Amino acid sequence: MKSLTEAREKIDEIDKQMAELFVKRMQCSKDVAEYKKENGIPILDSGREKIVLDKNEEYINDFEIKPYYRQLMQDIMDISKQYQHSILERSRIAYSGIEGAFAHIAALKLFPDAEHISCRNFKSAYNSVENGKCDVAVLPIENSNAGEVGAVMDLMYEGNLFINGIYPLRISQNLLGVEGSSIQSIKKVISHSQAIEQCTEYIERHNIEVIQSTNTAVAAKQVAMLNDISIAAIASKETAELYNLKLLDHDINEDLNNTTRFAVLSRKREDIINSSEGNTVILMFSVKNEAGMLAKAIGVIGKHGFSMNSLRSRPLKSLSWQYYFYTEIAGLHGSSGINDMIKEMSLYCEALKILGASKDNKIL
Repeated sequence: MKSLTEAREKIDEIDKQMAELFVKRMQCSKDVAEYKKENGIPILDSGREKIVLDKNEEYINDFEIKPYYRQLMQDIMDISKQYQHSILERSRIAYSGIEGAFAHIAALKLFPDAEHISCRNFKSAYNSVENGKCDVAVLPIENSNAGEVGAVMDLMYEGNLFINGIYPLRISQNLLGVEGSSIQSIKKVISHSQAIEQCTEYIERHNIEVIQSTNTAVAAKQVAMLNDISIAAIASKETAELYNLKLLDHDINEDLNNTTRFAVLSRKREDIINSSEGNTVILMFSVKNEAGMLAKAIGVIGKHGFSMNSLRSRPLKSLSWQYYFYTEIAGLHGSSGINDMIKEMSLYCEALKILGASKDNKIL
């Protein structure tokens, strides 16, 4: 057995080497944070964490110390995330609406350390990233009940930003009123058109008059300012706390699985073509005005071994009775297959762009 002094000297030597490696690792973490900031990617990637932990654990053959090494790596990764969060504090995240809007809630969950910038509408949030005032925009693109958010789809088709992630947020609509109000006292309700649509049965059942607002959080703020026991808002529970409103009824939307998908948009597109990860690739395109072009363009996707998770059409503003298309495709990535597919697909398209990619993200 080595002497205590010899063992401690060896530990000091190893600690010095570990310190040097720690500095190198943290520099790499900084590079990752800067990349994520530039591309609009949240810090936490639990799937990636598990892969790294499982892989690194295999380096240890001593089963007695293996769990301790896994804990060490988890601690190091947690420290790296803290460092990355400190870097992302300088990020500016744009969202549509005011504090308490569902887009604001999504932005908080995705980028908790960043500065969150309220924008009056979808266009101003989108433009704030295009012109460099903000780093990222978090905007809704689809609701499980009300369908696509057409205004955001149009911005994505006409604009220059890219999607670097799509994140579903469970939507719970609630009836909010001022102090002294009750379900029985409510005669009018204020909310966004999609929230109203999601709660149609409830509204009709209680014979309530509808007033549309630009945003659910704006509606809550209006109700608070009006201070009328006959007027309520349909909005999130978070807005009740923000504007000192009373929760009259909860989960009033018909579908309790009501979910809105939020896209994270930035000026740069993550390198998805050469990625070996199972991304869903998002395309937007319009086809040539010739017979059979749409069928041929879509046929190329299946021909190259990809499947469409969704296909949506929107009218082109510049041309009457012509349309552009949004599709999310899944298949084998990290190969030349997607490059070949896009090259062949472009033969039938008037315009075609890779909007970005998204992983199969869990509900926020």
